[in-house]
Amino acid sequence: QVQVVESGGGLVQPGGSLTLSCVASGTIARFYRMGWYRQVPGFQRELVATITSNGRTNYGVSAEGRFTITRDNAKVAVYLHMNSLRPEDTAVYSCKLETGLAVESPYYWGRGTQVTVSS
Repeated sequence: QVQVVESGGGLVQPGGSLTLSCVASGTIARFYRMGWYRQVPGFQRELVATITSNGRTNYGVSAEGRFTITRDNAKVAVYLHMNSLRPEDTAVYSCKLETGLAVESPYYWGRGTQVTVSS
């Protein structure tokens, strides 16, 4: 069984920084891609950033220039370094592990961690 666990969320002031961590454990067939998504109640989940096992990154519009995603392949872990945070970044941030590009490839979600940006 695969577990994906996020940590690092919390309350931060506007303009501040925060780093989220996501670690996957269990019998993982392959680390193809991991990434962060966020969701605000009543709105659709949106892409924040993803990174493949060979380091290729993809960022959502809201994250460009402010957030950086990094990985640790040995630990099957990814980190989201968030700077210049804004109140509109407030959301539940969830981590997703993908084991392949094919539609039938298993993927796993964590439960999410709350990020609140407020003064």
